[in-house]
Amino acid sequence: MVDYIDQHRQEFGVEPICEVLAVAPSTYYAAKSRPLSARAKSDTVLGEALREIHAANFSVYGTRKMWKAMRRAGHDVGRDQVARLMRNEGLYGVRRAKKVRTTTRDDSAPRSPDLVERNFTASAPNELWVTDLTYVPTWQGVAYVCFITDVFSRSIVGWRVASNMRTEMVLDALEMARWQRGTRFDDLRLHSDAGSQFTSIRYGERLDEIGARPSIGSIGDSFDNALAESVNALYKTELMRGPGRGPWKTIDDLELQTLAWVHWHNNERLHSYLGDVPPAEFEAIYDATVSETSLVELTS
Repeated sequence: MVDYIDQHRQEFGVEPICEVLAVAPSTYYAAKSRPLSARAKSDTVLGEALREIHAANFSVYGTRKMWKAMRRAGHDVGRDQVARLMRNEGLYGVRRAKKVRTTTRDDSAPRSPDLVERNFTASAPNELWVTDLTYVPTWQGVAYVCFITDVFSRSIVGWRVASNMRTEMVLDALEMARWQRGTRFDDLRLHSDAGSQFTSIRYGERLDEIGARPSIGSIGDSFDNALAESVNALYKTELMRGPGRGPWKTIDDLELQTLAWVHWHNNERLHSYLGDVPPAEFEAIYDATVSETSLVELTS
């Protein structure tokens, strides 16, 4: 009631509004002069923190992720409290849209066997990577994006934005992954769909040079590359359909935004599969555990 009177007092005045509402003006003025309750004070502080954390995470988190992020930031809040505060602040998460296929297969090219068989798990980094292509419209034209993701930590280890879907863009993403992760990967499997880029001779030769084995899922079955497609869906949902995102004028503009999103995805984004920690933190915990285990074995 107080908020309603505040919104319309300049136009109608307090007394006429109170008369229509059958409320004594003194009741309104008493409510206005009353000190804020402890809950209201807490909501003010938490609401500001909520807005900052939501904006810092591409404004894409829903209630559960915001609850986890608030607690990681040191705020002692409950999930229902976060949901109420988000409603009050007009904050919301983004939802995924329907997938559009971009795979163009080459039926004449030989295909590598499926070395994954939908088992998208790994016990350590650089055991299994997955890759796929997606597209993003810009004012300059359609841009194509390739991601390479480490299954162990869900970290994006290589990516490329280009104006075409030729094999070169996939090789560029692979080169970035090699630069970040090492020169040879003798136990690595790199899984993809049956797109012509992934069945090309040059792609197979490049994998052979770094010691990796190509793996290709069955044709026409999206589940056989589900993890890579999930990364594409996250990218398009969080970067393209998040509040205040796009459209982009040029492919270069999109590339810069993709760089920011990949950095956030790897270093800040909370992944439920990883126990609600970012990929970089998950790998740091793994490295510390391995180092500690090795030290114990050396001293025992």
